[in-house]
Amino acid sequence: MKFDSIFSEIGGFGKFQLMLVLIQLTSRITLPCHFLLNNFIAAVPAHHCDISNLNDDAVVLGNLTLEQKLAAHVPVEQDGTLSPCKMFEKPQYQHLSSPNSSEDTPTLECPNGWVFDNSTYRSTLATEWDLVCSSKGLNKATATIFFIGVMFGAPIFGLVSDRFGRRPLLLLAYVSALIFATISSFSTSYGMFVTMRFFTGMSLAGISIISYVLNIEWFSVEHRTFAGVIINVDWTLGTWILVGFAYMVNEWRMLILVATSPLVLSIILWRWLPESSRWLAATGKVEAAHYYIMKCAKMNNRSTCMAAITPTTLLDSDLPTETGQKYTFVDLFRTPNIRKIAICSGIVWYGVAFTYYGISLNITGFGLNLHLTQFIFGSIELPVRIGVYFFLKHMGRRPSQTWSLLTTGLCLFINLFVPKDKWAIRTVVAVLGKAFSEASFTTVFLYTTELYPTVVRQNGLGYTSFMARLGVSISPLIALLGDVWHLLPEMIYCLVAVVSGFVVLLLPETLNRQLPDLIEDIEHPSETH
Repeated sequence: MKFDSIFSEIGGFGKFQLMLVLIQLTSRITLPCHFLLNNFIAAVPAHHCDISNLNDDAVVLGNLTLEQKLAAHVPVEQDGTLSPCKMFEKPQYQHLSSPNSSEDTPTLECPNGWVFDNSTYRSTLATEWDLVCSSKGLNKATATIFFIGVMFGAPIFGLVSDRFGRRPLLLLAYVSALIFATISSFSTSYGMFVTMRFFTGMSLAGISIISYVLNIEWFSVEHRTFAGVIINVDWTLGTWILVGFAYMVNEWRMLILVATSPLVLSIILWRWLPESSRWLAATGKVEAAHYYIMKCAKMNNRSTCMAAITPTTLLDSDLPTETGQKYTFVDLFRTPNIRKIAICSGIVWYGVAFTYYGISLNITGFGLNLHLTQFIFGSIELPVRIGVYFFLKHMGRRPSQTWSLLTTGLCLFINLFVPKDKWAIRTVVAVLGKAFSEASFTTVFLYTTELYPTVVRQNGLGYTSFMARLGVSISPLIALLGDVWHLLPEMIYCLVAVVSGFVVLLLPETLNRQLPDLIEDIEHPSETH
């Protein structure tokens, strides 16, 4: 009996699966809270050079007001705002009556630090360690280092969870993420902070890939599309929660603690989390697999079906009976068919994540409040997921993945030609681009999970997540290329989305196909399906 047939017998979607999804809700909502956290903790408030310690000639000029001091010491930008990074070498008292940028007047970078507008944020990373002007790259690097941690965490957790199981590694990910995130909020230096963010990213990578695979492996074929979409609704909920947290908490240290707090509940609920029966059976642990299948059948009111399902049945369900063989990342490239899947899916994941976070981590410049922009970007994801469900169900995985990436690239291309002052049009096009990029992310998780066999599924998802986070790590830094040419970042995001969209066409369709369990199912599909 095929393992998917067993799930159909005991209930491929019932109270047991609903319990599984709800238990993992508390941990999965922390993912967007941390993955998008830099939009708020690394926000850069309006600022100008600190001139509080400068002494003007009070005998000649009398007492100067703050506005007069600023006019004499800080040049004005073309838009009328004070220069954020420069001040005059010598006071320009002639500007007291008519401020002027005086481009020919010698200037220097702020020697005494900066004064920040704290009306929106009481403190951020930028205000804590003066990560502005010549140091603004360090501010962007905080996101990059976090995602490098995610990049390394994905293959590590993928490898060990395929070796030791989904359930114990999830607990390890919960506990380590909670510890490292908490320590990061008490950082006393920039170096300590980015180090802790690196390890936080590693831990959250485990939650991301293991929880998704664990959910998918408990759903039957006919409900797998629904499962792949409904699981990602957690991301929308987490984005809304993050906006609410950031609106109420305007101090970066406390915001990290609040965003991490749901993991405490996740650790408590872990005791009720089941192991993947598919993984247990695939690794020869048929007694344990049978135990969890019985629990599933009982909760789904399908206990009468268990008479025909025994440990012997599981041994005969075309899953391996030997426990000695251990699979690694090398097995993803050892044989031709799975090697092609690994190479192509890696490119696609790179493009999906690179584009998605290129949009998500650069939400300024649309003429709207930062919190409102993030809320709109998060809200558009919910109707998108509903639409994605119908496309995946009726059109298939491959065309859905292709068109979502190509249309994301189209939206980015259109915004290249929309002037900055047309913020309403830019926002609408950007939201559409965000919607299509979200559709591509929702699709790629489900698609990849179905492409790889059970024995290397976590390895495969760990590898593709590594490729994705490689793209994400680079994505925030691409925004710095705007100093070279203001259109260059958008052009790069657009090109990557289009190229990865066409690479999808090289992958097989998986709609309504049973999950492969062995590598042989990939190399000789006609013999196993």
